[in-house]
This record gives sequence, C-alpha cells and structure tokens, in this order.
Amino acid sequence: MRRLLPALLCLPLLAGCAGPIAQVDQACPQLNGRHMLQAELFFGRDISGHGRVSEAQWAAFLRDSVTPRFPDGLTWQPASGQWRDRETGRVTREPSFVMRLVFAETPESLARVAEIRAAYMQRFRQQSVGLVLSPVCAAF
Repeated sequence: MRRLLPALLCLPLLAGCAGPIAQVDQACPQLNGRHMLQAELFFGRDISGHGRVSEAQWAAFLRDSVTPRFPDGLTWQPASGQWRDRETGRVTREPSFVMRLVFAETPESLARVAEIRAAYMQRFRQQSVGLVLSPVCAAF
C-alpha cells in the first residue's frame, strides 16, 4: 500500500493535463504557429576502440548527413550523457551531442530522421542513437 499511495495521490494532478494541452492547441494558430513534430536525437561521441568523434568529424557529419535532409535548420549542442551497454550491462558515461529538429509530420521527414540515425551509427560505430519524438507548436 505504501508504494500505491504516491501513485494515487498523483491521479488528481493528471486529470488537469487535458486543459493545458487543449489551450496549446487553440493558442498555436493565434501565434502563427503550426502543429509539427520535434525530434531530439542523442549522439554519443565515444567510438569503440577508436577514440572520440572530433569537432571536425561532427561538423562533417552535419554538413554531409544532416543539413541535406533538413536544410531549413536545426539546433544542436554539446552535452554529457550516460547509457547502459546492451552487451555488458555496464553504465557508460560519455560526451555527446543533442540535436533538435522541428518538422512537418510526413512519411518523408520521418524517413530522413531514421536515415540520420542510421548514418551516424554506421559512420561512428554506435549501438544506437537515442530519439525522442514529440508533438509541438512551432513558429519561425
């Protein structure tokens, strides 16, 4: 019961979530915004047995693999991250890059996001590239 009590106490808070979402849906057109998707991608920089993805390698990846797929723009920043290795179960900390892409939801744009992930994994020998996909209201 002790474990269940905090969850039960949170239920009234969850009931209020529909209100703000509906308000954003109504506010988006008023702000000249559009309903779009935001992809956050998480790129680890450690290359197994081969050092680290350098700033020059990252710049080349952006130029060759990302910008042609999303020429209208993107945002990225250096970050620190950690992940659990699927093979060893060991937690690894490493420098990383986080990238945000905002785009219209189309099969083509989703395919381009998948292509970027695959290109990075292949080019820099990564097990994965993290992805979080969220609906957003965006105005540029």
